[in-house]
Amino acid sequence: MSFPNENHLDLKNYFLEYNKKIAEGFNTIDVRELEKICKTLEDNIHKGNKIFSCGNGGSSSIAEHFVCDSVKGSSTDTDIQPIMHSLPSNTALLTAVANDISYDQVFAFQLKKYAKNEDILLAISSSGNSPNIIAAIEMARSLGLCTISFVGFDGGKAKKISDCCIHIKVNNYGVVEDIHQSLMHILTQYLRLKYLNNLDDIGKKVF
Repeated sequence: MSFPNENHLDLKNYFLEYNKKIAEGFNTIDVRELEKICKTLEDNIHKGNKIFSCGNGGSSSIAEHFVCDSVKGSSTDTDIQPIMHSLPSNTALLTAVANDISYDQVFAFQLKKYAKNEDILLAISSSGNSPNIIAAIEMARSLGLCTISFVGFDGGKAKKISDCCIHIKVNNYGVVEDIHQSLMHILTQYLRLKYLNNLDDIGKKVF
């Protein structure tokens, strides 16, 4: 599903085609796999295990946003307390590892320091082939973490080596990232909805 595949000189037509690709991308999602991921996150939140997230570029922002919406959003008016850690968020540590060791190791290095068996790594990579994402997944697997990846394009290596994977089969970074972000909202809002302390207040809550 390559996009764009022609020169769209008219903004309205490009808008309509982009909107169409978003819908097509959503239709490639394996909802059973998404349910499996949600259950994995839910079970590990109850166990008090940590959930690590990572990504590069736009995916880095999505990884951070996921932590925000889990810690601030999912826990609001509920009794669940997600323990989250965004691996791209510490700029000093990130640049120190990149400068002194390798940029490929910026996430794997932190996992080796912080993670324990049965924690979770959620890796976001449109291409699924970023060397530091692959290194992080491999490190997580060696430490006994459950590995979850959100990818696009052909899925890359990340899809092949992750325990769970959501693959958006679209060849456009913007479309893939838009859908990944939407899925983070769906997961975090659903968990809040499921565990609201007072179900009678659903209609009064702002999500």
